[in-house]
Amino acid sequence: MLLNRRRFIGGLVAGGACLTAPPVLSRVQVEEVSPILDQARAALAKHGSRIRLRDVAGLVDFRAPSGIPRFRILDMSNGRVLANCLVAHGRGSDPENTGFLQKFSNRPGSNASSEGSFLIGDTYHGKHGRSCQLHGLDPQNDMAFARAIVIHAADYVSQDMARSSGRVGRSLGCFAVSGNDIDEVMAMLGPGRLLFAAH
Repeated sequence: MLLNRRRFIGGLVAGGACLTAPPVLSRVQVEEVSPILDQARAALAKHGSRIRLRDVAGLVDFRAPSGIPRFRILDMSNGRVLANCLVAHGRGSDPENTGFLQKFSNRPGSNASSEGSFLIGDTYHGKHGRSCQLHGLDPQNDMAFARAIVIHAADYVSQDMARSSGRVGRSLGCFAVSGNDIDEVMAMLGPGRLLFAAH
């Protein structure tokens, strides 16, 4: 039953993994974005001057399965979704590889995703190519930099895998996106902006 559900959801994803949103959001889209958008706005207020660029933010909705785009890039002034991409969660957050995040962890070696507010840091070229450092701003993610939790591209995040299995692969806790999407994600979410992850 769950496998069929995942395949069905995966089959709904069409075109490239990073989807540019229509100019006007439907009522359903607005309702889906609103709770996490409200949390992200509260995070911007809470962290004040630590987030120096507040025009655009990344929001990852870990309530959704990994087989559908759940990494939204939003215009924070009006809540408009500018792009929506596939993103992996950590192996430690989904030990049975169901495609659904089960738990968060901030512990080194957990290979799990963390929730909360992240400051997007410097870009660099590492073993996954072009990547972006993240600094956890909350107690539940303050080990992110020490754990080397970053935004990077991975070949286990792909449209083909999402279509065939209803999920993408798992990271070691990083926000891994498709290699086709990394340039767009990093162009829209530069250093000094907010990445907010919630469940």
